[in-house]
Amino acid sequence: MKLTETTFDDLRPFDGYGPGFFRIGGEIVEGATLLHPKGLSSWRGYDDVASLVALSGDVDVVFVGTGAEIAHVPGALRDAVEGAGMGLEVMNTPAACRTYNVLVGEGRRVAAAVLPV
Repeated sequence: MKLTETTFDDLRPFDGYGPGFFRIGGEIVEGATLLHPKGLSSWRGYDDVASLVALSGDVDVVFVGTGAEIAHVPGALRDAVEGAGMGLEVMNTPAACRTYNVLVGEGRRVAAAVLPV
């Protein structure tokens, strides 16, 4: 099997996570986080619809990490993101971090809005 190192260009990947924090590009970030092509910001959770809708035009799909377990997101969040022309994929936070890293490594236009585990 041939292994190839993944490069992320100027984007920062999730390096790890733990109770209440994420390690992103070598930096420890506490609390809910929004990682996208233009950078990193805090995310106020499911009620912070505006932060996700603002990514329209720069992002094709937003991955929402719901914490340690998968959970439903409010319909208003899904409707707003999809209404702005983006896809919304809901999964637990570990899966959202891994999926984000894989797709960013492929050059895809994605974002991850993740709650801590």
